[in-house]
Amino acid sequence: MNTDTFKPSVLSTAIVLSLGASFTSTQLQAQTNEEQDVEILNVIGDRRAYTGDFAPLETPATNQIIDQEMLSNVGALNLNDALDLSASVARQNNFGGLWNAFSVRGFAGDINLPSGFLVNGFNAGRGFGGPRDLVGVESVEVLKGPRSALFGRGEPGGTVNLITKRPTFITGGYVKATVGSWSQLRFEGDYQGTIGDNEELGYRLVGFYDDAESFKNEVETQKQGFYPSLKWSVSDETTVTYELEYTSQELPFDRGVVYSEDFGFSPRDLFVGEAVPIDTEVVGHQLEVQHDFNDSWSFLGGLGYRETSLEGDAFEPQFGSRQTYFRDGETISRFFRSRDFDSDYLVLRGELSGDFTLGDIRHRLIVGVDYDKFDNTLIIDRYRTRFNGELSTLSDADISTHLLLNINNPEYAANLNPAAGANTNRNEELTGYGIYIQDQLDLSENLQLRLGLRYDDFEQDLTNFLASPATTITSDDTRVSPQIGLVYAVNEGTSVYASYGEGYRQQTGQDFQGNQFDPNVTDSTELGVKVDLASVFDAVQGLFNLTLFQVKQSNFLVNDDRPEAMAAGFFSIAAGEAESTGLELDTNIEFENGMSLWFSYAYTDAEFLNSFADADGFGFTIDAGDPLINSPEHQVSLQTTKEFDVASASVQVGGGLLYVGERNGWVGADFDLPSYTTVRLFSEVDFTNNTSLRLDIDNLFDKTFYTNSFANVWVEPGAPRRARLTFSYSF
Repeated sequence: MNTDTFKPSVLSTAIVLSLGASFTSTQLQAQTNEEQDVEILNVIGDRRAYTGDFAPLETPATNQIIDQEMLSNVGALNLNDALDLSASVARQNNFGGLWNAFSVRGFAGDINLPSGFLVNGFNAGRGFGGPRDLVGVESVEVLKGPRSALFGRGEPGGTVNLITKRPTFITGGYVKATVGSWSQLRFEGDYQGTIGDNEELGYRLVGFYDDAESFKNEVETQKQGFYPSLKWSVSDETTVTYELEYTSQELPFDRGVVYSEDFGFSPRDLFVGEAVPIDTEVVGHQLEVQHDFNDSWSFLGGLGYRETSLEGDAFEPQFGSRQTYFRDGETISRFFRSRDFDSDYLVLRGELSGDFTLGDIRHRLIVGVDYDKFDNTLIIDRYRTRFNGELSTLSDADISTHLLLNINNPEYAANLNPAAGANTNRNEELTGYGIYIQDQLDLSENLQLRLGLRYDDFEQDLTNFLASPATTITSDDTRVSPQIGLVYAVNEGTSVYASYGEGYRQQTGQDFQGNQFDPNVTDSTELGVKVDLASVFDAVQGLFNLTLFQVKQSNFLVNDDRPEAMAAGFFSIAAGEAESTGLELDTNIEFENGMSLWFSYAYTDAEFLNSFADADGFGFTIDAGDPLINSPEHQVSLQTTKEFDVASASVQVGGGLLYVGERNGWVGADFDLPSYTTVRLFSEVDFTNNTSLRLDIDNLFDKTFYTNSFANVWVEPGAPRRARLTFSYSF
């Protein structure tokens, strides 16, 4: 498909056709109110923190649940694959492929840290453990809008929560082996059972190993992970669950391609780094205790502790006048950085939830406290030269010194250990505790009111070890985050809702006076319609969501161009303002004839509201009305599958389409990433002896596309056509 022709008119037609299919012979995939509750209790076996016991039609917010079946249908191996299913989520600069980075409704978090996400309700996205593999994940939840009234610290546009695989007191599992393009070899397994004859003590062992080369030369990755868990049913009322997370990865630091107005993009298969992998590791623990006092009241307490590390060297394309590719279109100049990052993350929480009636009004109450501590150490050494001479005058030694790479004849390993000097050496400790309460009241048979409030107290200690002597600055702040929502049941299967919520996110670093930055603050308003299709059409089950939203953000970091700040050096100030408004349409459908459809569309108009100098030191002035980076106006995700029987075998075929519109690729600059459309296909045959064979083909038409960027010299290209063949055995 020619992406240049995929304009809003065509997009509108696609929406209409997809909706037409949705409202004909459909049967939604386990998303009615009662069915979803049963799935949570029987498959996952745990009450989840912060959520309460609310059916989708009662919730004044939009949630997308990407369950295990959908993850399997799209062949999702990592978190990026899963989040591509939500049109409200856009990929962001991912630090050379070393972590997950995304925005929700146009807004991302701190570009210097991975995007924050939750694991079973615990804050876990921060840190340096590498991109998240999905082998140990049961489902992915995209919870749109700020949830700080309950969750606390979170990203501005929404929250991503991963539900992990836990023991369910049954015996069985599977093993899989995958071979794929670029010498990929992957093994994964999942087995669970009970210990001895004790049906109250269950265990689950999940793990994977993945080794692969790349469509780029000199690139190889190696990943492995192990995720065991134990669940003890102490009594009919009490359960204790423990999970271990261990992942180790060797990853290339890959800034992607370079773009020049005169010469275009450098080749997508050219690796601009060196074959010196970055090592990442994460060791995490989660412990939860759940106790039901009776049918109406329960307690959930937990502890999470996560250690992560990232260490290695990187060669990255230079900016501006230092970039020789801008002159000749053949030579990429690079600089060198050596990194040693470590983080410790501790989270504690306790939550009481209950259902009671006062007078004629039913209340569903959630009250809780939590505490978290994030300790983050960054050590960076850097070597960088400025080159403004003629390339033809350079000797081989000069080329090595300037870390130059010829795109037509790249020679690697010429200078792997340049004389780097200290650039960053700091430790930051963020601590905070919160108290939250939420009450949902049944004001009448058709009208429900949700009220929420959270109080947070947090402190920052920032130590600069490059100063002589080392200096430590301590600051603190408090924040109150309210939430209010109304849900009106139009009839048995249709509800409308309106909600308002405030959220915030702590910001790392300090201003020129050594003070902690004010928190990044978000105000969100949302209107939505939800329809249970089973109540409208015969032989149809399903949930259809249509949402209008507006998100305003203030206090994000911009360059501090006040004279006193500029005299002290290069510093930021929390003074930026931005807004996104848009429309979302989501549905997930199964047809009675074995066909299913997932459709997600988002229109997002995300722009800055005030003018300021950019915070990254490029000298740009951002004007009010400029777009946010990597935020497309239009994004579509479509996935369909069909099941049928052939002889004694069950066959499933399907495919998907992802359209991402044109978007800004460098804040404040006139540089846009082109729109793109990719198509994927798969086919799977399940044989009678518990074996299956599956073929995945990604980027079927081998399109050249670019998923995200930080600037015109750091642009991530998508992969060419790729095939994977997977053999599975269940037992």
